[in-house]
Amino acid sequence: MKVIVAHAAKDLRVETRDMPTPGPGQVLVKMAAGGICGSDLHYYNHGGFGPIQLREPMILGHEVAGHIEVVGDNVTDLDTGTLVAVSPSRPCGTCKYCAEGSQNHCLNMRFYGSAMPFPHIQGAFREYIVAEATQCAAAGGLSAGEAAMAEPLSVVLHAAKQAGDLMGKRVLVTGCGPIGLLAVLVARAAGAVEIAATDISDFTLSKARDVGADHTVNVAQTPDGLSQFEADKGHFDVLFECSGVASALASAVTAMRPGATIMQLGLGGDMTLPMQAMTAKELQLKGSFRFHAEFFTAVEMMRTGRLDVTPLITHAIDIDAAVDAFELAGDRSQAVKVNITF
Repeated sequence: MKVIVAHAAKDLRVETRDMPTPGPGQVLVKMAAGGICGSDLHYYNHGGFGPIQLREPMILGHEVAGHIEVVGDNVTDLDTGTLVAVSPSRPCGTCKYCAEGSQNHCLNMRFYGSAMPFPHIQGAFREYIVAEATQCAAAGGLSAGEAAMAEPLSVVLHAAKQAGDLMGKRVLVTGCGPIGLLAVLVARAAGAVEIAATDISDFTLSKARDVGADHTVNVAQTPDGLSQFEADKGHFDVLFECSGVASALASAVTAMRPGATIMQLGLGGDMTLPMQAMTAKELQLKGSFRFHAEFFTAVEMMRTGRLDVTPLITHAIDIDAAVDAFELAGDRSQAVKVNITF
């Protein structure tokens, strides 16, 4: 079978591996779609991010969906041919954080396509994968591309849970990549009365308007574009910071109301923060990392029509043109979510 392997920065290869065989409690999934994530792009462009660097060749990918090809013994709730979204989250289930219900902080996590541990955890951009049946969420009624969006949507649902009740709130989103656009979508579905979004790309800002943003600001063209929201100590109740850029967070602080919540999702390295302004406004800074139970919720919300992610899926490219797909995925002037097709 074909797989997509990162060897180093700008060294991405389509290689072959032996076909796997499912064991008891497992299924063999014939992959149909895999979304290129920001972390995949970091491995492709830079060989990693921060202290997390490639130390050996690694199969990329963790946003995937496909059809069940073979059902292993003791699997009773999944059938061959079923489209499933495959969760990349594989916590051990026995460490102290798993016992507390915080599986996203598992001490022995095996998350597809991660260079955090060594040996690296190989990813899911492959034509076939063996998955635990418990990782698979039936996704009938969705396209494979939609089903593959369950992973990034889960990230945002986890962050929204951390942020608390969004009903009637005014929400600011900084950074309109896939996570930021999903934050707009989720905030709207959760009852936010006003949503503003910032980015440096007119294309992604147009997508933000498509999925529910009331105001958009291109901060490359209008660096002080949020000044309209600074009166009376600020305007917004919740910030979803999805860029990982220190200047985006700093400029947003002046637009936040006293007591507002900052949800940090963007991972761009360490930041210098305007702590005095944040302290004076009594802002709450919260981190959000991955997800667990939200994965099945994400699939169900898409299946029932509560959330429509299709405007975010801009391209689908065959595995044999993987390098072209990665180059396109990094071009925010024309792409949001690029799917590899298998």
